[in-house]
Amino acid sequence: MAEEAIEGGATSKAQEAILDNLPPLEALQGVEREVMEYDVVIVGGGPAGLSAAIRLKQRAEAEGKEINVAVLEKAAEVGGHILSGAVIDPKALNELFPDWKERGAPLETPVTKDKFLVLGPMGEVSIPMPLLPPMMHNDGCYIASLGNVTRWLGEQAEAMGVEVYPGMAASHVVWDEPTGRVKGVVAGVFGIDKHGQPTGDFQPGIELHGKYVFIAEGVRGSLAKTIIARHQLAKNSSPQKFGIGLKELWQVPADKHQPGLVQHSTGWPLDEFTGGGSFLYHFGDNYIALGYVVHLNYKDPFLSPFDEFQRFKHHPSVAQHLEGGTRISYGARAITEGGFQSVPKLSFPGGVLIGCSAGFVNVPRIKGSHNAMKTGMLAADAAYDAVMAGREGDELVEYQTAYEKSWVFKELKGVRNAKPYLTKFGTTLGGALGVMEMWLFALTGLTTPWTLKHKKTDAASTEPASKHKPRVYPKPDGKLSFDKLSSVFISNTNHAEEQPAHLKLIDPSIPIRVNLPKYGEPARLYCPAGVYEVVYGDEAAKADPRFVINAQNCVHCKTCDIKDPSQNIVWTTPEGGGGPNYPNM
Repeated sequence: MAEEAIEGGATSKAQEAILDNLPPLEALQGVEREVMEYDVVIVGGGPAGLSAAIRLKQRAEAEGKEINVAVLEKAAEVGGHILSGAVIDPKALNELFPDWKERGAPLETPVTKDKFLVLGPMGEVSIPMPLLPPMMHNDGCYIASLGNVTRWLGEQAEAMGVEVYPGMAASHVVWDEPTGRVKGVVAGVFGIDKHGQPTGDFQPGIELHGKYVFIAEGVRGSLAKTIIARHQLAKNSSPQKFGIGLKELWQVPADKHQPGLVQHSTGWPLDEFTGGGSFLYHFGDNYIALGYVVHLNYKDPFLSPFDEFQRFKHHPSVAQHLEGGTRISYGARAITEGGFQSVPKLSFPGGVLIGCSAGFVNVPRIKGSHNAMKTGMLAADAAYDAVMAGREGDELVEYQTAYEKSWVFKELKGVRNAKPYLTKFGTTLGGALGVMEMWLFALTGLTTPWTLKHKKTDAASTEPASKHKPRVYPKPDGKLSFDKLSSVFISNTNHAEEQPAHLKLIDPSIPIRVNLPKYGEPARLYCPAGVYEVVYGDEAAKADPRFVINAQNCVHCKTCDIKDPSQNIVWTTPEGGGGPNYPNM
């Protein structure tokens, strides 16, 4: 089964089997669980899930009716796992809460200046903003912590009567067999040991059943993968594409702070055919949100996105902003980048995909939260109408129709070729072609008649080690650049040590038998948290290698699930409350 995954480069039957039969499900055979019934169950307390919940309650309140809504969030608190730049377009928030300023939404720093740089090894070229299409400008947007915005949305939802359950990881789909309808999820399983057996603290969890189930897990969620595979929701779409976003939050001296400055860059330290770029935002209490994105379709198995990020901070155009400052938080997260042509079918029997579970990020804008919120609202409208009409468990096809008529659809369609251009032609020519196409869209409302497809997964893009040379990265100086373990420490990551590892290997022999000789085992490099290591019994002779998984370090970025060239690693949700806890991120 694992060999199929190696050759296919996509979600294999072996992966699907793991996702459908995860421990602790095996330990729960014959165990009775409490069942709670809702009109709508939402898996994921991010911008999409909370916007959907709020919209459902708004509709019911406006019509003097009742609708029961539950939101499950795997983080210990709402917003605890949210990581984004973030420059936020308030377009969707304006629709959800026209009075969001009066309500105290934490969007306190409007964008006042835009800069876009092309970096060389020690210099820069500043691209005049008038040359860039309006979509790449940030007028009317706000710099903020998306985690704090999400916390605020959670407060609004609870005040409206939404039942929000933080620390409740949804680990399994509850299927209505044999139809395959999704009738609910299992959440809140605790107290399973490393061997899959119940401990003295065992809790079997509960089943939450919904007339409709919204999947809002974010990027590469385990339930979404299972549902997409079973119902073949992606059969008419291009493979989904991803990037890894690494972020640090810095606090700098007041004389270094430029509130409202937004600086993006491309170029160094990545080469022409390794896509990516940076963001640097001044906001809040002398904060700088600093980040780097590497597109995961890179070819070189020796590339380390984390180390490229650390190297990038020593560029004069970046270092000048950080001098005298203190790094106070770190995190990493995968980003959906496939865009328009990679969006799967959005509805399935019993539920829908919303937000990054479907992939609505606009790559040239480096934004997705506004689209996530809007799709949550569109799905909520469809579900509300269906519940009030006495329906349940069918397909909310009205949501798909609403999406195709929405500004989300129009926005993504207008930039659909930007990412494929970069892949095919490289950063310079591909970027120029994308800009020209966006100008065409801005000036005429028209787009080119062609839609370029994504041809392979990011895993399948990885080339053998024999085609590349090992990279030697500079040692961190402890002032601007740092190592992985000290970075993980300030992400506040923690997992219960006795629980089963949530990172599963389909075939435990593949890391050493296949990935090490063929690819140099890139997991030790693409992971931004030091989760994966190759340890040698005889270090000097590089003999007797073992593959070690330090699951305790995992920041839930899910890069391993995406980039492993053998597609042998399956990310699953750990016990609720585990993982990072991002303050102000």
